[in-house]
Amino acid sequence: MKLKTFTGGIHPPDNKQWSSHKAIEDCPLPAEFVVPMAQHIGAPAVASVEVGQSVSKGQEIGSAKGFVSVPVHAPTSGEVVAVESRPHPWGTSLPAVVIKPDGEDCWSTDLQPGDPGSLTVDEIVEKVRLAGVVGMGGAAFPAHVKMSPPPEKKISTLIFNGVECEPYLTADHRMMLEEPERILQGVALLQYVFGAERVVIGIEANKPDAIALLEKECAGAPVEILSLQVKYPQGAEKQLIAAVTGREVPSGGLPMDIGVAVHNISTAAAVADAVLFGRPLIERVCTVTGPAIREPKNLRIRIGTPLSHLVEVCGGLTEDPGKIVLGGPMMGFTQLDFDVPATRGTSGLLLLRDEDVDRQEEGPCIRCSRCVQACPMHLLPTTIAAYSRRDLLAEASEYCAMDCIECGCCSYVCPATIPLVQAIRYGKAAILAKKRSS
Repeated sequence: MKLKTFTGGIHPPDNKQWSSHKAIEDCPLPAEFVVPMAQHIGAPAVASVEVGQSVSKGQEIGSAKGFVSVPVHAPTSGEVVAVESRPHPWGTSLPAVVIKPDGEDCWSTDLQPGDPGSLTVDEIVEKVRLAGVVGMGGAAFPAHVKMSPPPEKKISTLIFNGVECEPYLTADHRMMLEEPERILQGVALLQYVFGAERVVIGIEANKPDAIALLEKECAGAPVEILSLQVKYPQGAEKQLIAAVTGREVPSGGLPMDIGVAVHNISTAAAVADAVLFGRPLIERVCTVTGPAIREPKNLRIRIGTPLSHLVEVCGGLTEDPGKIVLGGPMMGFTQLDFDVPATRGTSGLLLLRDEDVDRQEEGPCIRCSRCVQACPMHLLPTTIAAYSRRDLLAEASEYCAMDCIECGCCSYVCPATIPLVQAIRYGKAAILAKKRSS
């Protein structure tokens, strides 16, 4: 049977063999947590604790500012030893709360479980907001915002993303194998919130064990498990929607414009924790992997754990890494060192050796059009990149630069090793900056 997918895309080696068979382990607490106030799309939180203050696990330490924002919580109990700017994965220093654990790991007594049968839709959404739940596929978009479409935007199809198409990463795969109950509790809650007629969990066909398990767990339930073709970026929101529904999100539009909402399967589990147990998002599963790490693992980490601690827990490095990436190799962010903490969006830490990194000099475009064939958004990457590099923003915008999802397919296939996605990302940022200033 032909599996569903989207047009375009590429087939990079998945390299999931390093960790796909490794069960989730609880990461020991580090000596110090550095909890950034900026961990999500939207306005960053503002620290609401002081140096010297004792905090409990799950206590709010950063207040949300605005609708597109979420609060931040203490990952363990302990003492606040600093409120200051610290190195951040985004490449600069940003405000953070530094906590020294007391070793007790005591939950806050303010956290209250909920009975979903007695909660209204608005009350469920508010619990998710207060818990600081964000999209855990990497985008970190506040979940309560997605759960609040305007009344005229009826959601008929609710899709859960279990694709995990990024090479090397296996955190969601292990979540589906080891914690299906948490995931399906969240699926049921979100189905209730949206009132969707169709509910689908999309999983790439290279995870047959997860597909078989969820089919068994969902037997008799109104949830469809859909096996999808293995292709990158199958897990990107618009490409997943196209594969599942055959519908296309319009340029400049949102999934809700065509009656669809998409949530990651780990986000569903976090929604269940927030609503059923009142627990905020203070931990997640993260894949620490790659040929430069001694023992790849899938770790359940607390938010704010320094990357250096993750490396230590995995037995250290086999050699000095040639590249450090937060996330996967296609859409992850390169880091200079291990002095930054994990955030709610940290799905993986990838350590590559020097020999694994392609350092070819950029050459001239040979007009081969491979980037055009690979682009899942049907764009002209070399044209947009060329305009962006020359600051011809109106022209780049005319060629739909803002529709680029920065998946990196164009850069991956370019035989001239032109940094296409980096140039387009620059162009998009410049276009947005110009709009804000006008």
